[in-house]
Amino acid sequence: MTDTPTHAPQGSDAKLGPVARFVRDTELDTRMIGMVGALLLIWFGFHLYGVFFKDGGSFLTARNLWNLSVQTAVTGIMATGMVLVIITRNIDLSVGSIVGFTGMIMGVLQVNILPQYLGLGHPLIWIITVIVGIVLGACIGAFHGWLTAYRAIPSFIVTLGGMLVWRGAAFLVADGKTISPVDSTFALLGGGPYGAIGSTGSWIVGVVGCAVILLMMYRGRKARSKHGFSKRPVWAETTVAALACGVLLGTVLVVNSYPWPIGIVKSYAAANNITTPPEELFISHGFAIPVLILAGVAILMTILMTRTRFGRYVFAIGGNPEAAALSGIDTKWMTVKIFALMGLLSGLAAVVASARLTSATNALGDLEELYVIASAVIGGTSLAGGVGTIYGAIIGTLVIQSLQTGMVLIGFGDGSYRKIVVGVALVLAVYLDILYRKKIK
Repeated sequence: MTDTPTHAPQGSDAKLGPVARFVRDTELDTRMIGMVGALLLIWFGFHLYGVFFKDGGSFLTARNLWNLSVQTAVTGIMATGMVLVIITRNIDLSVGSIVGFTGMIMGVLQVNILPQYLGLGHPLIWIITVIVGIVLGACIGAFHGWLTAYRAIPSFIVTLGGMLVWRGAAFLVADGKTISPVDSTFALLGGGPYGAIGSTGSWIVGVVGCAVILLMMYRGRKARSKHGFSKRPVWAETTVAALACGVLLGTVLVVNSYPWPIGIVKSYAAANNITTPPEELFISHGFAIPVLILAGVAILMTILMTRTRFGRYVFAIGGNPEAAALSGIDTKWMTVKIFALMGLLSGLAAVVASARLTSATNALGDLEELYVIASAVIGGTSLAGGVGTIYGAIIGTLVIQSLQTGMVLIGFGDGSYRKIVVGVALVLAVYLDILYRKKIK
């Protein structure tokens, strides 16, 4: 039995170049290809600059790429929610302040309150703290959504006010003091040598991930056949599967090639009575826990956006709010749920951010809302509404973080330069989106 080709042979095929035919048959998103290409250009550009003008290239090293992945986690988690907000033609300027407020509440809870009742180091402390932070973030987001939907206050004004209110509230919670140290188990959620799953765990994640990719492609192909839809050529299906699995397994190789620092290895060897000289021990970091949290959020959000009625409603509202309301969609209640989800993700980001710092500070999440919005827009989410992807937001976050990290590595460590570059990248991304939408009309 032969497979039905995705596209019937046409005379116009002769006019298509090999690249165009490849993109068509594999059904790869051209926007995604462009973003990945830009990301790789940034990576190689900074690395080659280091090779030729510095002591050596340090960007494309296991250490830097591992740190880059961890630094991307907090912004990336929130960017996945900002995609939904922007798709529905709203904006949320309060996410950074929500991170600061929920982070401070979690700090006070696990340092000053829970130990008095449960005892210092009790295993329930970090669990209760995480739940409180996430639920509190969701409640704040739902309140913003209610004001926007049911009181007809523009989301820009609601969240601008929220940005000021929650930042001030974060200061008042502890009078501007830093709360530390956080619970030791809670701190693992922020990454670090102990906040990673190691070599074996990373290979398990890689192999399971590849199996899931292959299973999803098989089920997708089977569903196309069942419903009479055209299928991609076998070579295209194989190529896409090989690319996806190759990227995943290549990532495993990179994170596993970054060893623990020698000082931590010495402490670990002494604590576990290991007689092998620390210099001869190679202990891999593997995937950091914040990266796994980001990956889990990205997968769940992608399923939510592409496989559920909720996701269809989000795109319907973004495409035409009036038509969506006339078709029976409760647009007001949907707005509340979208902002509640954004708040929930902000609370989760606060967990990762405060755990990484092992403390809660008033500056936590400062200006993070700008980077979150920029990540979503650079990743292809249209400010006009109706267009956006979760994976695009993740790539957009990587682009921004790569620009900032690369500038530090080549000697432009001043934050002013980094802000200028990110600002230029944001304006350029919006301009390219305008050109793209004009082209497809």
